[in-house]
Amino acid sequence: MGGFNHKNALQRVTHHPGVYLMLDERGMPLYVGKAKDLRKRVGSYFGRTPESPKTRALLKQVDNIKVTVTRTEAEALLLESNLIKRHRPRYNVLLRDDKSYPYLYLSTKDKYPRLMFYRGAQSGKGRYFGPFPSARSARHALNLTQKLFRLRPCEDSFFNNRSRPCLQYQIERCTAPCVGLVDEPSYREDVNHASLFLEGKNEAVLRKLNAPMQQAADALDYERAARYRDQIVTIRKIQENQCVTASRGELDILACHAQDGAACVQVFFVRGGLNLGNKAFFPEHTGELDAAQVLNAFMAQYYLGNRRGETRIPQTILTSHSVADARTLMELLSEREGRAVRIHCRPRKERKKWLEMAVNNAEIALKTRLSSKETRLTRLLRLQAVLELSDPIARIECFDVSHVSGEATVASCVVFDGDGPIKTAYRRFNIKGVPAGDDYAAMAQAFERRYRRVRKCGGTLPDLILIDGGKGQVRSIRQQVEELQLDEITILGVAKGPARKPGMERLIFDDGRRTLTLPPDSSALHLIQEVRDEAHRFAISGHRRQRNRKRTESALEQIEGIGAQRRRALIRFFGGIQGVTNAGVEELARVEGISNALARKIYARFHANQL
Repeated sequence: MGGFNHKNALQRVTHHPGVYLMLDERGMPLYVGKAKDLRKRVGSYFGRTPESPKTRALLKQVDNIKVTVTRTEAEALLLESNLIKRHRPRYNVLLRDDKSYPYLYLSTKDKYPRLMFYRGAQSGKGRYFGPFPSARSARHALNLTQKLFRLRPCEDSFFNNRSRPCLQYQIERCTAPCVGLVDEPSYREDVNHASLFLEGKNEAVLRKLNAPMQQAADALDYERAARYRDQIVTIRKIQENQCVTASRGELDILACHAQDGAACVQVFFVRGGLNLGNKAFFPEHTGELDAAQVLNAFMAQYYLGNRRGETRIPQTILTSHSVADARTLMELLSEREGRAVRIHCRPRKERKKWLEMAVNNAEIALKTRLSSKETRLTRLLRLQAVLELSDPIARIECFDVSHVSGEATVASCVVFDGDGPIKTAYRRFNIKGVPAGDDYAAMAQAFERRYRRVRKCGGTLPDLILIDGGKGQVRSIRQQVEELQLDEITILGVAKGPARKPGMERLIFDDGRRTLTLPPDSSALHLIQEVRDEAHRFAISGHRRQRNRKRTESALEQIEGIGAQRRRALIRFFGGIQGVTNAGVEELARVEGISNALARKIYARFHANQL
């Protein structure tokens, strides 16, 4: 424990509930914990030598302990979750993915409600269905609902300016209320059916569809009857394929499996008795913790870390293990949701089967991850060997530059470790102030901006830096390497081989003299190619976004009298630059802030370009 005097530190700690932070010599948090009695909990670390290697390593680095007193255990749990999310200490179990979940949003306030994909705070008036575990599953549900009930998916600006049906009507995904091809009562009926369907009340939907189908058949309106029939058949097929289904039920199912110092938490989302899908999480720094301890740490971050109103918490949460903080967590979640939230670990009957399914999924997912992790570690060790490095490679960063004839130059930096890509650490750099097409200067600028910030903020440096390019690109960053004192890091250029054929790459060391060519079947080369290709993909996507934004804005910026406010008004009114281009003078003049004279100028500008 070095020079840290724990006896003096303990004298300043009270017996109240609260949160404690163990800090290193730089004042950075190593571990955040909560306690009902702060002095007893903190003192327990120093009574005798801890059995856990992780705890022994932690205590060797502790230079100070800071405590924050709270009124209750619930406040301590909430503060602990917030501090872990803010500081991400290296000895806490960390939830790596804290993104908000997608929903489907139905704008019931509108005369003709819109059904759309949505992610964010649930502040708008309307109904939210979800959460879905991924954007893919949400979009699948949206596509299926549109196919069945043909609700409009378009923006209001697009909907309010139609003179004829769009493509969605032609492919039978919308009934074209924008041009009056469906009356309001019929559309409202479709909205009600879609709501029941998304709630999982399929039997209610079927009952409501059977009667009008029979009425349409009796009236010899066979086309309408056939539509009801197709809806009924599709819903029946969905019921057959739905592995988790019940007459009622809205719950989350959390199952954890721990093995070999790693852990997996599977979260299943059940709404209206239907399984909306599942998502696997692999928390960091689990070490020797068992599944119950991992699940306890995970749940606090998972449920308390989301912004209020962004993710709806169900009334029931099933867990594979007993959670130590269950009572305190239920109290906090119930207060946040304004209704009772229950956590159960011993369900019966049907729910027991659901939990067993989740546990099985967690076990399989972790075994698969450990197997793939072994492969990644093998490739890292092989790369270390072929590069003749004395230290293991724990972190790789790779740079690439993308542009077309010097337009909208964007550089990318991607990061990989033993678990694969760390997408939260990816960075893009919009290159400015360099000659068009000068890749060397662009690479040097991105490199300097990246590591100047890392040095300034005390970020993590990589063990290996890859540069997508040859000797010129590697030489261009030599000055930045010296100024930023990065000489201890291996820098490697990845030059494409003859005819740019994969497997023929040349690896160029930063001394400019040594080169290396690996066999096409080398696992080390495959790792380099994977990282290089990801940097290339990330740079291209950033370049395309920047180029499209620039072209969209420049078309309007070149018109005298069009500033940022009027430009936004035009884009919002017509739903995009294409709508502005196709609009007539009278339509343009309907936009707030656009006079008839300015409308004629805009019209002349775009039509002159087309001639």
